[in-house]
This record gives sequence, structure tokens and C-alpha cells, in this order.
Amino acid sequence: MTAGTTTRTRARRARRRFLRFFPDGFRDDVYVETERMYKWAAHREWVGAFGAGQFEALVRANQFAEIARRAVRIEGRTNLLFSFEKMALRDAVKSPAGARQFSVGLHDWLRGTGSESRRFEHWTSAVARLPREQTRVLTWPVVTIFGFLARPRVHMYVKPTVMRSAAERYGFDLHYSSKPSWETYASVLELARIVRRDVADMHPRDMIDIQSFLWVLGSAEYD
Repeated sequence: MTAGTTTRTRARRARRRFLRFFPDGFRDDVYVETERMYKWAAHREWVGAFGAGQFEALVRANQFAEIARRAVRIEGRTNLLFSFEKMALRDAVKSPAGARQFSVGLHDWLRGTGSESRRFEHWTSAVARLPREQTRVLTWPVVTIFGFLARPRVHMYVKPTVMRSAAERYGFDLHYSSKPSWETYASVLELARIVRRDVADMHPRDMIDIQSFLWVLGSAEYD
């Protein structure tokens, strides 16, 4: 069996696994209710809070505490971060300095100029410098959650254990580093691109569908 054949076999197995739980694929009612709806609702809330120039206006007005409050509130209505990550994030942005660091870094990541790689590295650096009380703030979920909620057609959410398991089952060599880096994130986006190509006939709408597909593939929740 050639490497190409092995890859196609793993892709078919991944598809079968997903369809075993959600027979109608990305339009399956149970899938929409349990995996997609709350993520899309958070995205719509993000658009309402930061769209139509609101993000830029808040930054110009130095309303950093309000930016942090809105972002943390929207994330808090999902179950994507662990409770200790939620707490670390709330603690990190409650001071004026922390709120400013978070807000400016997030704006530059989502709305700034320059290459995506440079903006991602600047964003991870900003998160790394946030005030820390107990638990560290610089984790893959914290770094990737806001891009995923703000721009789900572009960005991927990364839960390291699940993503690594999904990549292995898919036969993809994920260039993983426990410390958030562009090299790893670019590798995650490449995996997402391959999966999206392989399931194109199932008509995924965005990265929410691809992230959910990978979650079903890699999470012990679906074993």
C-alpha cells in the first residue's frame, strides 16, 4: 500500500467516524444543535459587538476595558476554554494595563496590517505578556479562540490534545509545539485545508464545520 493510498484510507475512516455520529453530515440536526449552533451564535454576537467599525472606534477611544469585557463575555458563553483558562483570562484583563495589552494585541491580530505570520507572532507575544496571577494565560486555546469566533471562515481553534490526535488519525504530520507559534498554527491551517478539500462534497460552510469534524475525529468524547 502506497503512502497516498494510506492517506486516502485514513481520510475515508475519518469520514465514516463523523457520519456514524452525524449521518446527515454538516446538515445533521443533532450536529447543528450540539456542535455548530453555539459556535455560530458566538460569532454572530462577536459581529454585533465588534463589527461595522466598532472595534476600531473603541481602540481610538482607548476603551480597552470595554473591549476586554465584550470579548471575555462572548467567549464565556461557549464551552471552548477550560474553566482555569477562563479564569486566567479574566484575571489577566481586569487591570487597565492588562486590558490595553489584550485589546491592542487582539485588534492588531484580527484587523492589523502585515503578514498573517507576523500578526500571529505579535498576538502570541502580547498574550504572553499579560498579567498572570496563577494559571498561565499563554495556551493554544486562549491564543486561537478569538480569531475563531471573529473570523470562522479563516481561523481555526486549537485544543492541543484533540488536534494532535485528529492529525495522527488523519495521517497528517502536525508540526506541533506546546508553545504557540506560527509554524504550528500554519500546520493546523494546512490540515484544515486538506480536510476541507477531502470533505468538499459534504459542503462545509466554514472552519466551524472543519473544527467540529476534527473534534469528532480526535476527542475521547466520541470514542
